[in-house]
Amino acid sequence: MRVLTGLVGALVVAGTFSSVLRTLVIPRPTRSSFTRLVHMAVHLPFQFVADRCRTPEAKDRVLVPVAAVSILANLIGWLVAFWAGYAMLQAAVSDLDPLDALREAGSSLFTLGFASSHHVDLTVIDFIAAATGPITIGLQIGYLPTLYAAYSRREAEVTLLQARAGNPPWGPEILARYAQIGLTDSLAELFRNWERWAAEVSESHTSYTVLSRFRSPQPDRSWLIALLAVMDAAAMQLALNPGRPQAEARLALRAGFVCLRDIAAIWRIPYDADPSPDAAIRLPYEEFAAAVAHAAANGYPLERTAQEAWPHFRGWRVNYEDLAYRFAYLFDAVPAPWSGPRRTQEETLTPVTPVDRKPAGRE
Repeated sequence: MRVLTGLVGALVVAGTFSSVLRTLVIPRPTRSSFTRLVHMAVHLPFQFVADRCRTPEAKDRVLVPVAAVSILANLIGWLVAFWAGYAMLQAAVSDLDPLDALREAGSSLFTLGFASSHHVDLTVIDFIAAATGPITIGLQIGYLPTLYAAYSRREAEVTLLQARAGNPPWGPEILARYAQIGLTDSLAELFRNWERWAAEVSESHTSYTVLSRFRSPQPDRSWLIALLAVMDAAAMQLALNPGRPQAEARLALRAGFVCLRDIAAIWRIPYDADPSPDAAIRLPYEEFAAAVAHAAANGYPLERTAQEAWPHFRGWRVNYEDLAYRFAYLFDAVPAPWSGPRRTQEETLTPVTPVDRKPAGRE
């Protein structure tokens, strides 16, 4: 029985160390089943309450703490797992009963000193346990600045998009607003910025999966909806204006759907890596035609009609629509146009904050 207890204790300690390393130390996408289960256990009660909220704002208030609570719960879960594992190891190499083993392990793990001094054969385990607690807590503390720095960089670009796409962001609104102020040629710069943004988010949100659940500071913003809006704007430009420079729009689109696919792989969400350009999408043609009319009414130049552009737009959107809809459902993102269904029926929010115009006769 002691041998079995010792083996189980060693596996618990080793598995917990592996989870800590995968989550906090290794700078590459890795999977930790322990961390995933903790995050799921934290998320479910919050989501249960959020599903009963009547407005997107109320739902956002409920879901805002999920990521922070998950981080705290993860740390507590690691410490409890280490505590149980070291207690089993100590019980295996001594005559301590379970309660005394827990007391000895807890005294060492939380650096309160040794609870017992007459068990010489426990000294090595005591010292290892005494080092484990501060190391784990220190790594978690050091992890937070990196996490929040990545969050800040992500949200800076999302906030800048507000004046360009409204709140919540919408792809056709980007084209309309750039046309309103005569900056259609500057769309290339927007796409370049979001190509880099997508690469950074792909790296940070696969290395630190909890970042995907960090919500934007305002309830009508979302990193996912912002990315979807930029990709839709790029797809519309490619479909409607084949004669314009296309490199930046193409690169932004590819960076965007690669970002979604990288995050999907970490979340274990299946996707079609090579969809047919002729495959159906869920966005209706009627909504696309109305969006084209909206952009044209605000001065956006068109080389193709909505009907001519539709097969080309569909061929681009098929690369990212399904994953964008799945993530919007999973994270309960703000219900923006062209972003798919949510867990509960909600009215789609249209972009607000119209582009400012100078009053007549003013400079």
